[in-house]
Amino acid sequence: MQTKHFFTDPTHLVMTALNSITLTNPSLAFDAEHKIVYRRPDAPRKAKKVSIVTGGGSGHEPAFAGYVGQGLCDAAVAGTVFASPSAEQIRRAAIDRVPTDAGVLIIPNNYTGDVLNFGMATEKSRAAGIRTEFFAINDDVSVGRKKSGKVGRRGLSGGVLILKSIGALAEAGGTLDEVYALAQLVNDNMLTIGSSLEHVHIPGRGVPEDTIPPGQIEIGMGIHNEPGSHRDKADLVSVVSTMLSQMLDETDPDRAYVSRKTGDDYFLLINNLGGVSPLELSGILDEVHRQLVRDYKIKPVRVIQGTFLTSLNGLGFSISLLRLADTGLGPGKSMLELIDAPAEALGWPAPIPTSVWENRIDTPPKVQNSDLAESPPSNVKLDPAVIKKVLGAGLARVIKAEPEVTRFDTIVGDGDCGVGLKRGAEAIQDLLEKPLSDDLVNTMNRIVTVVENVMDGTSGAIYAIFLNALAHGLREQDKGSALQASTEVWAKALKHSVTALGKYTPAKPGDRTLMDALVPFCDTLFETHDVRVAAEAAQKGTESTKSMKASLGRSVYVGGESEWIGKVPDPGAYGLTEFLNGIAESV
Repeated sequence: MQTKHFFTDPTHLVMTALNSITLTNPSLAFDAEHKIVYRRPDAPRKAKKVSIVTGGGSGHEPAFAGYVGQGLCDAAVAGTVFASPSAEQIRRAAIDRVPTDAGVLIIPNNYTGDVLNFGMATEKSRAAGIRTEFFAINDDVSVGRKKSGKVGRRGLSGGVLILKSIGALAEAGGTLDEVYALAQLVNDNMLTIGSSLEHVHIPGRGVPEDTIPPGQIEIGMGIHNEPGSHRDKADLVSVVSTMLSQMLDETDPDRAYVSRKTGDDYFLLINNLGGVSPLELSGILDEVHRQLVRDYKIKPVRVIQGTFLTSLNGLGFSISLLRLADTGLGPGKSMLELIDAPAEALGWPAPIPTSVWENRIDTPPKVQNSDLAESPPSNVKLDPAVIKKVLGAGLARVIKAEPEVTRFDTIVGDGDCGVGLKRGAEAIQDLLEKPLSDDLVNTMNRIVTVVENVMDGTSGAIYAIFLNALAHGLREQDKGSALQASTEVWAKALKHSVTALGKYTPAKPGDRTLMDALVPFCDTLFETHDVRVAAEAAQKGTESTKSMKASLGRSVYVGGESEWIGKVPDPGAYGLTEFLNGIAESV
């Protein structure tokens, strides 16, 4: 693989690359602190337009900042190389850097870190009273249904056509519901597969041990060096034939995602993963088009090639094929018309017009940063003394249980679960020592901020999403007059939170996760309005994890099951149950 780079510091590289976007498109601005590229608020913009926020790890340029501009997205949030941006970065983009009056669509690619962090920001936006929808692009066909399981398809280059379609619809005045539905429709008709001759190399890192042997190609390789379906001899004709078969063989139950009918029209996109010369990419396009016409009787009505979604210096390409289905949106808003519509984004093959340069403004735009503590007040009330008593009892149980949680997690995980829970509990205890108002939504938002700042990892993201949704569920019950937070109010909000959490994680009871305690507690509380009975249900759920084989999380990779199956509960479920038991004992 190519290991020589002009930059050795990937952090510096990401920051300079993002800043360069504003040098080539003066209608954009760069929030360096939060790594957000967004449309300048003082640049021309249609009123009452749905805002679209996308993003993901760096290393996929021109995605995602290259798709910010008139007719496409309104903001893109960048993480470090191949790593999701944080929920706080995304929250800033969705709440502070784009207009929210017509609603916001948050749309990353379907990777676990992105789904959790963009999902967390979605719930925060909703909790702030902003109409917000979430959709994770998933167009990969190489890793079929069996292997992808609950995680689902990965997001690849076909997502660029999704962003282009919904960006044009938003620019044309589409509502949030219409834009969200179109994203789903285009995704449902999208097929993408990639292949590469070699893994990629991240600047500043050593040479990885795993490489692809000479003469072979990874069919279906992901955009972060993830493996595909298999490796084959590096013969272009046979490789393209295999890729198209995985995309279009309707007899393959594992990969037949889109049904074909005679007379269907298609849009073909050939994407450079970063390291293929334009000459070779053109030859690849010719071979793909030849086989589509000859073997599948598909002659695309639009064909584009270029660099749209890369994997750093990836020596490979991807094929995206979109079936142009009826949008039902009327004249001028077909999929083809929306993709053909003009856009002022550097990643899309269209020039920035003269009018943008003539209106160039060199001074930084004025921005406003929101704070969750300043969110609109609510009428959902609870005595601060009750909050401190009940919550404090649960937190004390969590802190006391840390050694046992750590012991369990050392056996079946990576040993950090107990420490993470204790750190979060102690930080919330510190918050409880400060003056609190009787506005329960305000207090919940303050707790959410603490959790997000001190709890990391997957469990931290799950708790943060859940608590954001809980704040939203409480606010939803605010009808304009004072409402005491009874058990019934809590039960409804918790039920809402479980539903919201299900959008961002495939974990369900039976997967040996904290959900085995959380869901029984919330469901039982909703049915009985009895906290003690609900805590007992959580305890039973935790006990049941002792005999479960993990299907999610790091426990999946831990061996020696015969030594701990039947003896060790899921650490996350155990820690949560200790918290819930503490609450139950205090009421």
